[in-house]
Amino acid sequence: MFWTRVASSVVLVILIVGIFFAGPMATGIAMGVVSLIGINELLKVYKLENTVLGYFSYIINIVYYCLLLFVEGDHTVLCITVYLLFLLSAYVLTYPKFKDFDMMGAFLPFIYVGIMLSYIYRIRALENGLVLVFLVFVSSWVNDVFAYLVGRTIGKHKLSPILSPKKSIEGFFGGIAGAALFGCIFGAVFNKFVAETDLAILKFAVIGAVGALPAVIGDLAASAIKRNHDIKDYGKLIPGHGGIMDRFDSVIFTAPIVYYLLTLAWGF
Repeated sequence: MFWTRVASSVVLVILIVGIFFAGPMATGIAMGVVSLIGINELLKVYKLENTVLGYFSYIINIVYYCLLLFVEGDHTVLCITVYLLFLLSAYVLTYPKFKDFDMMGAFLPFIYVGIMLSYIYRIRALENGLVLVFLVFVSSWVNDVFAYLVGRTIGKHKLSPILSPKKSIEGFFGGIAGAALFGCIFGAVFNKFVAETDLAILKFAVIGAVGALPAVIGDLAASAIKRNHDIKDYGKLIPGHGGIMDRFDSVIFTAPIVYYLLTLAWGF
């Protein structure tokens, strides 16, 4: 299982790097497809994948990404509003086929997966986005690695004993420190080879550390949903890892935070 996970991770990284190098459009299309798969995985959890509510989820995600890629302006609120209106219309017109729980189960995947993952495309579309987009993975996957290593080495105090018994408080802080360290390295490289930026090392260290916090929440949130519904993995798409939601759970939460830190806090 270990070597299967390693091999899958290597292939996944190569694919991601290739997509990013292909450009913003390729990144946006890829995120749209990945979002559809993730939405399908969540809808299966709520047993809505083959219902009218599920079909609305797929359709609105496609519409959202088309608007994002081909139409100027931010249409996020518009899509959320229209989507909610269609869901409520289906709820009323088919009553009592669906319960209010079904409505929430159908509404969540588009927001949780579709919109959140779109921020990877938004970062890629920035100036120097080809480099900056890797900050998402510095904050999430590097955090995962360091949290695992530190937790395995010195972890004694459980972070969330019921939800994730293997995670430790020591690993939690180790992951943040590791993301900050790689953020420093990232900043030094960015400043030297990409574009001169004031306080680059400090800025990227902060992004790495702050971005690692939602990565932990994303990981635990995805685990909580699985535990609530008594499932081990969201899917079998990625050998050794599970589905899109199993591998991208931390990235989903990190991408928007990194985007807003880059654009609003540091002015990229």
